[in-house]
Amino acid sequence: MAFESYNDFLSTLEKNGELRRITFPVATELEITEIADREMKIPGGGQALLFEKPTVQGKPADLPLAINTLGSHKRMALALGRDSVKEAAAELGSLMHAKPPTGFREAIQLLSSALELRHAKPKQVGNGPCKDIIHRFDSTASTEELASTPLPTLLNLPIQQCWPDDGGRFITLPCVVTQDPDTGARNIGMYRMQVFDDQTTGMHWQLQKVAARHGRRYYDKGERMPVSVFLGGDPVYPFCATAPLPDGLDELLLAGYLRRKSVPLVKCETNNLQVPANADIVIEGFVDPTEPLRSEGPFGDHTGYYTLPEDYPAFHITAITHRSDAVYPSTIVGQPPMEDFYLGGASVALFLPIFQMNFPEIVDIALPAEGVFHNLVFVSIKKTYPMQAYKIMHGLWGMGQMMFSKYIVVVDDDVDVHNTSEVLFRMGANTDPQRDSILTRGPADVLDHATPEIAIGSKMGLDATRKLPGEGFKREWPPIIKMDETIKRKVDELLGS
Repeated sequence: MAFESYNDFLSTLEKNGELRRITFPVATELEITEIADREMKIPGGGQALLFEKPTVQGKPADLPLAINTLGSHKRMALALGRDSVKEAAAELGSLMHAKPPTGFREAIQLLSSALELRHAKPKQVGNGPCKDIIHRFDSTASTEELASTPLPTLLNLPIQQCWPDDGGRFITLPCVVTQDPDTGARNIGMYRMQVFDDQTTGMHWQLQKVAARHGRRYYDKGERMPVSVFLGGDPVYPFCATAPLPDGLDELLLAGYLRRKSVPLVKCETNNLQVPANADIVIEGFVDPTEPLRSEGPFGDHTGYYTLPEDYPAFHITAITHRSDAVYPSTIVGQPPMEDFYLGGASVALFLPIFQMNFPEIVDIALPAEGVFHNLVFVSIKKTYPMQAYKIMHGLWGMGQMMFSKYIVVVDDDVDVHNTSEVLFRMGANTDPQRDSILTRGPADVLDHATPEIAIGSKMGLDATRKLPGEGFKREWPPIIKMDETIKRKVDELLGS
């Protein structure tokens, strides 16, 4: 199902009992965070919240604010237009494993799979609702025109100050569009943006991110870098912006596939980048490689700690456009569980078939909430030969953002990796710390405050699988305690369960 605006998505959430409206004024300074944080801590993620009257420094904001809209398994499935995230993963997996047909039946099945991709490629359109209202900061509009049209700036959008020690207000759910100046390849990433003033923000793209690589090419050339940011529209957009896609693969291809409809693109007003025509808000501008970096932060981050100030590029805004019925989408991060746990879980589920193409022994992968994405990874495998768990550790550390994984725990295929208690039981029972652990070094998450240097740290792998003789285990491995299935069925009958 394709959503044509964030309002469209919110209406679907409301029909499904997944949305609560907050009709009284609530401050974007800390108060919305406290309400949203309490909601996110409810088992299962609580409900999405629509703040109809957010305030900025005591004054009504121009737009309503929606938060926690993707913060449950059900809402993630609704955003993807499926009954479950696993359904979307199964569809993608069938495409990834497509092979030349050997008969008519297989040919029909392959054709069906191919038709699912017919809308994947974005299409150019002439205009769109994201331009219902246009504010060019270099506009020469008359006083009468300015008075008759509400013109948004960063100071009257409901941008939150999330936590008490934050360095200011942060846009937290932006889809940031950049382009490789050499190849023209587009990237859409998600990087927090601290508001410096009504026309300037920070651009927190970390050094390993694709946008940072694009930026380095512009810096090498000494050319101004065009950047555009969009918010809202179809909820698959922020999901795709955070998805661990292979480098060079356009996020809008994935968006078109998931929504079963091409993403309509319009050219921006003040640069040549393209953004979805059905976005709610578009912020256009540039990064100037000739100016010094600016201090950005602190920011209460997904690690559960504040990220301390560091220098990042400044983003200069040349235009803001938005729909006449725009909603400002937001999120907060902090001590888990938070909304981002469900986004990350959906990404892992969706891309599990890709991991399995490289490592067919992988059964499942989980990123428990306590690990805040990169700190802890649980992997179950169908183990058939000695040292196979170590192969998986090294392989995953070499795949995209998995390079940031601090701890990888590998267990056997009979373990539910989504049950943290079960994984920890096997880790405690099946490991000898010296024999079954490995330490290595590599790139680290820039946000990790525990590393000795920024972006450089160590990693640990733990083999919690059943040990084989070839792994130096000379004792007999005991069976795990399990009740006989016949007895279990008989007791079920006796108890009427």
